[in-house]
Amino acid sequence: MAAGAVLTMSVIGAASMLAGPAHGQTASGRGPLSWFGDITGSIQQQQPSQAPRQVQPAPRRMAQNGTPKEWSGEDGASGHPLMTADAIRRSAANFDRCVAGMWPEAARRGVSQASFERFTQDLSPDLRIMDLMDSQPEFTKSVWDYLDILVTDARIARGREVLAKNAATFAAVEKAYGVDRYIVAAIWGIESNYGTQGGDRSVLNSTATLACIGRRQGYFKDEFLAALEILHHGDLTPQQMRGSWAGAFGATQFMPTAFKKFAVDFDHDGKRNTVDDVPDIIASTAAKFKKDGWAPGQTWGYEVEVPQGFNYLHADRAKNYTIAQWEHLGVRRAGGKPFPRGTDKAFLLAPAGADGPGFLMLGNFRSIMRYNPSEAYALAIGHFADRLRGGTPFVQAWPRQERVLSRDERLELQQLLAQRGFYRGEPDGNLGGETRKALRSFQASIGAPADGFASSGVLERLRGR
Repeated sequence: MAAGAVLTMSVIGAASMLAGPAHGQTASGRGPLSWFGDITGSIQQQQPSQAPRQVQPAPRRMAQNGTPKEWSGEDGASGHPLMTADAIRRSAANFDRCVAGMWPEAARRGVSQASFERFTQDLSPDLRIMDLMDSQPEFTKSVWDYLDILVTDARIARGREVLAKNAATFAAVEKAYGVDRYIVAAIWGIESNYGTQGGDRSVLNSTATLACIGRRQGYFKDEFLAALEILHHGDLTPQQMRGSWAGAFGATQFMPTAFKKFAVDFDHDGKRNTVDDVPDIIASTAAKFKKDGWAPGQTWGYEVEVPQGFNYLHADRAKNYTIAQWEHLGVRRAGGKPFPRGTDKAFLLAPAGADGPGFLMLGNFRSIMRYNPSEAYALAIGHFADRLRGGTPFVQAWPRQERVLSRDERLELQQLLAQRGFYRGEPDGNLGGETRKALRSFQASIGAPADGFASSGVLERLRGR
């Protein structure tokens, strides 16, 4: 996570808690790549000659029990027409032609024919990615479980060591970009555990697979071409560009397009290296935050106590009130601490509903969410940064007695809300904004706190028990 990225490629990965792909990933909206498209365009360079190769799956990954992990051969759970088993097989059979068809665009981006042939000659479709792309886990993680996994004593201790060892570099980057060193260190720690966990798939092979097979080919074509540009320019080697199944790589898990846009050669060695060059890792991550609107000298948010009887319709990302206005509504900073400034604007987040802690999120929280568009991820990053700074755990308790609903239960909840006229979307088991809005309306109709939290108790009430 990502994510972004997906897809974030942190410890939890793209499995469940992340609302979307990491680090600026968005759906492109473009359709599947046609091999014949652009071949006769304005560019006057020859298509590289490639003898047809027998299409074989990429080298098999091993499961923990030693059994090779292969594509299931089944339709994807999304139901997308490009994710049917037959469509995947047809696209895999056309993989070589698809890759060769991207040569004109690569040439337009300055990639030489020699580089294109060198870096694409051994590519083969990794169809296991199709299962990973369309997986729908039976259970998701609760926000408190997510925090427990990501913000650990061991990771905090390691983070403080990294901060102390690289204090001069963090100070120089902080001065150059105005981005809090603890946020950068938190990203580094959660994304790759300070470079020790970053994924083992070839970024070029993964993005080539996704550019030619599956439901987001337009988006991943751009990532594949960006990866080729990075390799052609010599910033990184193919061995360094290993990462997640979706193509995120390096210490802070940039996608190739994010690397192109944000990576910095901070130590002036002639290469931008976010894999194992510490000054470049720190500065590149800070550069992204600066461009994403990080406000120097401000925090990300505050843990707050929400009063009994509070109208949770105010808990909406679109409702940005001043701290003074929140105080007028009865919201207080947890632990009795005062707020530094009453004029700061924030929105209220109640990730565990009325029975858990609340948080007032400032603009910098939105900057973290531009790194990975997940509230749980951004909360973990902000909290981890505070702990690295010497802060304490959250004051209020999480409702750990609550169990997470299974996917079947989430589908049932949406269906029951629809039957009662509160939900008008297509039930999909994903509890996004429309589902939370419907939940709030139902909760208000029965006199319960309208916090939008999908608890087992709410499901029981919908069942009429």
